[in-house]
Amino acid sequence: MDYFFILGNHPLLSMAELLAVLPTASEPRLCGTNALVLNLGQEINIPEFLTTVGGTIKAGVIETNLNRIAEATDKGTEVLSKFLPATGKFSFGVSSYGQSGPVPKIVGMTIKNKLRDKGVSCRWVTSRETTLSSVVVEQNKLLSASGRELVFLTANKKTLVGVTQGVQPFKDLSQRDYGRPARDDQSGMLPPKLAQIMLNLAGAKKDDLILDPFCGSGTILTEAMLMDYKNIFGSDISAKAVADSKINIDWVAKRYDLKNSAKLKQADAKDLATLYKPNSVGAVVAEVYLGPQRGALDVKKLNQELGSLYDDCLEVIYKILKPGARVVLALPIFKQGGKLNLLPLDINDFSVVNDLPDFVKDQTGLTPRDTFVYGRENQSIYREIIVLKK
Repeated sequence: MDYFFILGNHPLLSMAELLAVLPTASEPRLCGTNALVLNLGQEINIPEFLTTVGGTIKAGVIETNLNRIAEATDKGTEVLSKFLPATGKFSFGVSSYGQSGPVPKIVGMTIKNKLRDKGVSCRWVTSRETTLSSVVVEQNKLLSASGRELVFLTANKKTLVGVTQGVQPFKDLSQRDYGRPARDDQSGMLPPKLAQIMLNLAGAKKDDLILDPFCGSGTILTEAMLMDYKNIFGSDISAKAVADSKINIDWVAKRYDLKNSAKLKQADAKDLATLYKPNSVGAVVAEVYLGPQRGALDVKKLNQELGSLYDDCLEVIYKILKPGARVVLALPIFKQGGKLNLLPLDINDFSVVNDLPDFVKDQTGLTPRDTFVYGRENQSIYREIIVLKK
């Protein structure tokens, strides 16, 4: 069965996450820059799935395809007719992804008229863009018994027709981000959806030992709890960070009625070999110190200092990591004079992986060492998401 996935603001990172968590998926097709179609070979529960992946903003199933663009209104009406309620008004929206696909405004108006000619009371939900946002889809009840979003996805002059089955739980993610009781805005905050992405890229089993040795306020730890990992450990050199993590862990456990938790220690990451046995850790997932968040930056000095620090940490991590296991880190990239400066790292003991198919590896969004760039335009500090395999 073919499904479509609408990727977030960092499409390559989102795609890599999907391919990491759906290893049996086949026939990947990219429609435009931010829509991926995959054959999964089986049905999946999309709303449930979207609670576990941070990089996908909405998803659904492919219902049919168009032989030519002129068929869009007839095929669209046919697909939507499957979901009409027995009574009451039906709401629908139309989105188009890829190049040279059907125009949503033309298709939407024509479908509205066709449905009304059939005696259907309907409301057409519109947007200034060619796509409806997740917020618009949810707030207009296009995922309910009385509404649907019709999606056209065009690639290589072929257009697929799908229906949205779920959107990213943006309210819940926002609450876990901005509503958590212990926050440290001065040090920067890892978004929960990025923590989900990083955990998924790690590819660990649910009973593996998951370690965040730079736990900060515990975002990776709490997201690992929500993703049902059983053996979660966190540490930080800062006593405040460990205390903040404890507060947030307790808050998430209570809020979601979780039975699992995370164990915490105050420790320097360079001392991990004294805490964990060699070849015992199933994955290391962490955001390291990203440098000063405000003021002028001495990029050369920061790169040298932090590069040396994390080289020492990676040497220790290599010892405690299981063979074949992964390290997923969010590292700072300092922007200066329009250039992104990667930390100098000695990663020769590891292999860099990014789970992307060959046909997308030449696109923007990757660094010269095939890692991911995460950030918004005009930031002075970006994140490098690096995935290393022992």
